[in-house]
Amino acid sequence: MSVLQKSRPQAVLNLPYYLIFSLAVGAGLSVASIYYNQPILSLLGTQLHIQVVHIGWVATGTQVGYALGILLLVPLGDMFDRRVLILVKSLLLAIALLLCSFASGFYSLLLISLLVGVMASVAQDIIPATATLAPAQQRGKIVGTVMTGLLLGILLSRVFSGVMAQYFGWQSVFQIAAILMVIVAGVLWRVLPAMPASLTLGYGALIKSLVKLWQTYPQLRTAALSQGLLSISFSAFWSMLSIFLEQYYHLGSGIAGAFGLAGAAGALGAPIAGRLTDRLSAVHVAQGGSALVTLAFVLIATVFVWPASMQLAVLAFGAIVFDLGLQSSLIAHQSIIYSLEPQARGRLNALLFTGVFIGMASGSALGGYAYAGWGWMGVCFVAISCALLALIVRSRGR
Repeated sequence: MSVLQKSRPQAVLNLPYYLIFSLAVGAGLSVASIYYNQPILSLLGTQLHIQVVHIGWVATGTQVGYALGILLLVPLGDMFDRRVLILVKSLLLAIALLLCSFASGFYSLLLISLLVGVMASVAQDIIPATATLAPAQQRGKIVGTVMTGLLLGILLSRVFSGVMAQYFGWQSVFQIAAILMVIVAGVLWRVLPAMPASLTLGYGALIKSLVKLWQTYPQLRTAALSQGLLSISFSAFWSMLSIFLEQYYHLGSGIAGAFGLAGAAGALGAPIAGRLTDRLSAVHVAQGGSALVTLAFVLIATVFVWPASMQLAVLAFGAIVFDLGLQSSLIAHQSIIYSLEPQARGRLNALLFTGVFIGMASGSALGGYAYAGWGWMGVCFVAISCALLALIVRSRGR
């Protein structure tokens, strides 16, 4: 299938620091939208009268929406001005977040959470916009900086959400998040240049090209499956953590959110994995990341073996280790798929992250069922099993 190329947006020489910072903050706040509900699930369940076995579906709905947004909307960046897409999706995300604060029951919250997830995929529009604007000699460093903003948004969102919900009510979390997204929309519209479409390709043909890429590259399928399995472990832990801390330790959402600081510490170590990927084999780094996640959850499963005074520290240390392993594996997998077909990096990235967030959605649902049936050990069993499967898939390479 031949594709007529339009003139590409030119990379900006010496990208200004304020632009890099704006892109990093925009990516972080956008992706944070799908994680605000995780540390307050227990609070939402209590106040909206939702059973434990069902409350995990709220986080699942957000993750499913994000996966759908990545798969169906992010490729539009190859058809339309990405600057306009970022503006429109950011404003629609703000509206969806505001609607969340008015949810009155399980079904309304689930539906709005799905919409939040779809529009939060604007984060994955910001990353390729960064790669397009960055000069070639600085592209890795600049994209890495914006990715750090995205990773911190994932983890620090739990801190913000937990603290705000505990002291000001859960509605305040979504209302403030909506205001922040309006600000992001305005700032990015002002600092970003026009970014014309790079392909003269219809939407149907664009989606078909995703199928062709998926069928053509077994490396892509392996990366998406392995990273998706790790994401199940990640999501099962974070989705049920607030409920576990409340029931076993009588701790509020603020403490559950503070565990995001431990995860952030792990994520900040991810640049080391990037350097290792450049120097060593990306496959070996991905295998090492999967092994770290597996070992971290084995440690977390032993939490009740430790003295009561050390149990929270064990959980926090486990969160640091598995977040480091998860992000190391993600960086390695991105390196693997980006080398497959440079002109299709945006679509390859969309397929990888679709696998990731299908895993995230599955983890939220499985975590809820496991916790309802077998308590915290059930959640740990799901996390260990999926991390071990990811390591096997990555080791076999198929």
